[in-house]
Amino acid sequence: MHIIQYQDMEPEKVQMEGAEKVTVRWMISEKEGAENFAMRLFEIEPGGQTPLHVHKNEHEVYILNGQGAVWQNGRDVSVLPGTAVFVPPEEKHCFKNTGEDIFRFLCVIPV
Repeated sequence: MHIIQYQDMEPEKVQMEGAEKVTVRWMISEKEGAENFAMRLFEIEPGGQTPLHVHKNEHEVYILNGQGAVWQNGRDVSVLPGTAVFVPPEEKHCFKNTGEDIFRFLCVIPV
């Protein structure tokens, strides 16, 4: 079993082209023995965003803190804490911080 506080995981700067003011913490991954899914915690500073991109695999997102927007089909959709987002494979998307606090969310992906 793996139990850890998110503050104990070192944040890594997201290096993808188009990423601005974004860090990721790998909370659960293959390193901890997870065979099916990985859980990541993203933090986006005010004015920051992930790049507009696609993945071959689905992923599930749960908004924890802050105010943000998800780019979907050419428009931004507002999201707040308590919102869940399912991103299907090959769907173009982007997450943006539209507020004044850290925009924090969990993202679960297949390994």
